[in-house]
Parts: sequence; structure tokens; C-alpha cells
Amino acid sequence: MSAFQGDFGEDTGYLNYGSVGPLSRSAGAEAARWNEVLGQAAFGGLVDVDATDARMRAAVGALTGFRSDQIVAQPNTSQGLVHTMFGLRGVVLLSAAEYPSLPLAAERASQHRGVLTPRWLETDRGHVTPDRIRAQLDDEVTAVAVSLVDYRTGFLADLHAIREVIGDRLLIVDAIQGFGVVDAPFEAADVVASGGQKWMRAGWGTGFLAMSDRALDRLEPVLSGVTGTDEPWPFSATPEPSRTASAYSITRADPLAAARFGASLEATLAVGTPVVQSTIAGLVSEVIELADEFGIPVLTSRDERERAGIVALEPEEAVLETLSTSLANHGVTATTRGTTVRLSVHAGTTRETLELLRGALVSFATAASY
Repeated sequence: MSAFQGDFGEDTGYLNYGSVGPLSRSAGAEAARWNEVLGQAAFGGLVDVDATDARMRAAVGALTGFRSDQIVAQPNTSQGLVHTMFGLRGVVLLSAAEYPSLPLAAERASQHRGVLTPRWLETDRGHVTPDRIRAQLDDEVTAVAVSLVDYRTGFLADLHAIREVIGDRLLIVDAIQGFGVVDAPFEAADVVASGGQKWMRAGWGTGFLAMSDRALDRLEPVLSGVTGTDEPWPFSATPEPSRTASAYSITRADPLAAARFGASLEATLAVGTPVVQSTIAGLVSEVIELADEFGIPVLTSRDERERAGIVALEPEEAVLETLSTSLANHGVTATTRGTTVRLSVHAGTTRETLELLRGALVSFATAASY
């Protein structure tokens, strides 16, 4: 774990991985190496650039259990979800309270293809649970879509239990807020979409779409481009889309982004996701204890099985701005949205950062008491 923690280079006070993870040292080194190769363009020097995609897909496969041919690079989670929803038919059950990438992709697919109907799941504060799904499931539903971790509350979905409830319907997972920091049973999912810019700390432009054989059989590659076919170049005609996940690509993926992502994935594989998750769980407990000490209501579950790295605080509306200001004045980077303040803790979060957070909460408590 010490080597993994040494890969963090961000300033003290950073608690905002739910928004973006500062580039890891290994990803930064990989970017510098390939930028130099691209800048020099020495004879034969660019040949190996194509290998970065295979490296990335192999590492994603090791973390998720999907085969390399079931994985295709995406520049972000949202594009992977658009591919999925535009290829889906029937009724998809999902919460309108999910991060907008999911409901918007479903709505746009419904509007422009006319073969998909979103059905909005009724939830308790946005928590997508097996019981809620069971209560609203019927024979018309062909797929269920869920975030692995809710971006607002930090609630961790139980993929195994959801799979047991939905049977052989497709299970579509937006994994961005948990990929790499939650030892999730991805084998229970048919579609997993994630970017690498948050908890994986690989920078923008990184991501993947992983699809089970069942998903590849049932979905249509509507947005499929020049890289989405098995026909060797040059094309003899207009070939059919590939039967592999590569059908869900439009053009060549950024090989330098794949290199950064590959480095971050390999760093996670070296230590193991369960170890990362366990380390984060202990730090999250400390943050929750700090919030309790200063009387700030916590929206995130206190059950370790129902949370990941996000801690959502929900102070009284009258003191919300005071809390945000106190955090900023002490150099604590967090996200304030609506009525909540979101803190995001990673395995590299230091004691110094937690002490900064304590200082901010002391100032908040003092100011709020006046």
C-alpha cells in the first residue's frame, strides 16, 4: 500500500475525487514518455503506440473479469452510456436521480430511436435497492440501469442482489464513482461503463465500456464507425459491425489516454482493489466521526457495505455557506451542490489533510454558534 500511496502527488487538503482525481505520478510519467515519443516521431518510434489500447483493455479485464474482446475504449463514461442506451430496446428501469449521464442517455435514445422507453424508478433518497427494483419490475422491463455508487450520497449498490432480482434482464452499470476503489462483483453486470479521470486518477479522455456476451447479442451498435468493424483496411465495401465490443467505437481511441489509463490500472492491480477499498473505508469512518463530533448531519450510510469513498454532509441550510467557506479558507477542496457538501476520500488521503479538515470544522462550529 505504501507504494500505491506514494503515487499520489496532490496538495494537502484535497478531498474531491468524486469530481476529478489529480493525475497520479505513474500516469503523469506515462504521459510524459509518450508525449516525447510523439514529439520526436523517430523512425519506427510510433509503432508501439497501438499497443497501449491492448494494454489498457487487458488491465480493465483483470479488474472486472471481462475478456479483452468484450472491452472497448471510451473517452468518458457518458459516451459509453450513450452507446448502450441507443443500442437498447424495450423498457429500461432506472432512477431519474442518477447522475444525468444515465437518464439523459435513456431519454435521448427514446426520443430519437423510438424503441426504448425509460421507466423512472421510485427510490428512497436516490438509493437504488433490490427491494425497490422488485416492487416496480414487470415483464416489459428488458434492462435495469444503476450507478455503482451514487454521486450525491455515496450509496453503494448491491449488484449481486440486484442481479438475483432481475433475472436475465440486462444490468447496466455506471461505475465511475466506484471503479478502482470498490471490489464490486462486475461479473453480475452485462454492461459496465466508467471513465478513468476520477478515482483512477488517469486524467480526462480515459475510459472503457465492457459488455457481456448477452449484452453484445441483445444490443445494436447504432453509433459504430470506422474502428467498429472486423474488416481489414482498406475496406472492400461497407462492412457489418464487429460482433465484439469494438463495434461500439466511432474512430481510433486516443493511444496516449490509453497509456495513462493503463498505468493507473496496473498500479491498482499491483496493490489490489480490496486493499484500496479497506483503506478508504477506515478513512471514511474517520471523516464521519469528525462530522459527528461537530454536529453535522451525514447523508452517507454508516454501514461500510453501503458506501465507498464519498461522504455527503447535509448541514442546516442556514449554515451551509458557512461550512463551505470554512472548508475553502482552510484549503480543503470539496464540492458543494444543492443542500450538501461532498467530501471524497481516497487511499492516499493523508493525516495532514484530515487535520486540515478538523481545523475547518472547528472554524465552522465557532462561526455557526454566533
